[in-house]
Amino acid sequence: MIIKNRRSFLKNTAFTGVFAAFAPFGNELEAAVEKTSLVSAPSNLKITSIKCGFIRNGHGLFVKIYSNQDLWGCGEGVDATPGTYHLVKRFEKMLVDKNPLNVHRLFEDIRRSGFFAGAQSGMYIAVLTAVESALWDLTGKALGLPVYQLLGGKFRDKIRLYMDTALYQNQLPTPDEFGKAAKNAVDMGFTAVKFDLDQRNDPNKYDQYNWTASPAELQRMFDQMSAAREAVGPNIDLCADMHGRYDATTGERVAKLLEPLNLMWLEEPIPAENVDAYKKITDSTSTPICAGENIYLAYGFRRLLEIGAVDIIMPDLQKAGGLGEGQRIANLSNLYYVPFAPHMVGSFLAAMSSAHVCASVPNFMILEWQIYFHTNPMFEEIVDYDGDKVVDGFIPLSEKPGIGVDINEEGMRKYATEGIPFFE
Repeated sequence: MIIKNRRSFLKNTAFTGVFAAFAPFGNELEAAVEKTSLVSAPSNLKITSIKCGFIRNGHGLFVKIYSNQDLWGCGEGVDATPGTYHLVKRFEKMLVDKNPLNVHRLFEDIRRSGFFAGAQSGMYIAVLTAVESALWDLTGKALGLPVYQLLGGKFRDKIRLYMDTALYQNQLPTPDEFGKAAKNAVDMGFTAVKFDLDQRNDPNKYDQYNWTASPAELQRMFDQMSAAREAVGPNIDLCADMHGRYDATTGERVAKLLEPLNLMWLEEPIPAENVDAYKKITDSTSTPICAGENIYLAYGFRRLLEIGAVDIIMPDLQKAGGLGEGQRIANLSNLYYVPFAPHMVGSFLAAMSSAHVCASVPNFMILEWQIYFHTNPMFEEIVDYDGDKVVDGFIPLSEKPGIGVDINEEGMRKYATEGIPFFE
């Protein structure tokens, strides 16, 4: 039976007999239902526009997809987004009047349309990531379901985090500062902590272009991580990031040097492009090697996993293709028994978006969390969320429809990148 409206629904159900016996009550209930706003059938939902805003000099992209109902979806892209305003508007033209609930189809339509326009990686995929995430958010709101449920359900209710201390090496931090930062993260409730080891202005570098670390650089790295380990003891996970700024020889030496410290992982000792070089490093050490933040789409991870080039993968779900693609990457890695530990350098919208994917896959290991959530007021101002963001080193998974986090346009406005239209 097709119900054309609320009144016909009430008159054509078992409520009819109730109304006959309790006419005054029935009339009031019928009137109340008539006044209640109800979103139209999902098949009638259409995209009307896409608007965007940029922060962090263009490295943070936020999009809102609007519909013909009082619903919108929010998404975020990072890193490979400067100068992409017109790419957002190009995608808008492709999506207007389409049903946003066909997330995979719309993602594939945009991706396929860009085969000769850069749709293999980089800016094209980073922007598509933001749009795809917003489609999931809009779909969840339309159906009244959290994104993890749209992805097939959840394996866990809370998402374990590691704290990125942002103790950047260009500040020439001492081993003592490493130890204090590690202890501070543990005192905040985190059970895993990450540090950066690459240092462009290390006075012991051979020169600014040489990717081979000198003996003094190697000693600095060991001393810094040793101080962190001593400060927190053996039962806290520690990881180190080299940001792909060294050569394979140095990657092997650092991984070997740090073996006694029992790291959770050594992250990106070399750039992402040479998978065979990664395998050489991984095969040379018992220190787990992790990579993936600069790899795009599931295709990009295929050979990395096939040849066992890394021990752990860390796609950035705000630039690798989106939430559906993130789940595909995780499921692919699960076939090789490789843990999934997403990179995350966005806002709390990005963190919760990633959390939905992390909840939906069995091989989730840990998600990145940034100290700036606790130190920079911007990250409180640019989103709307009324729950606890983090509890004892975990994100409590949102049960709200969609992602569960909204963009606060007014809070974001004062941080907007100059010269680019802001949600217009």
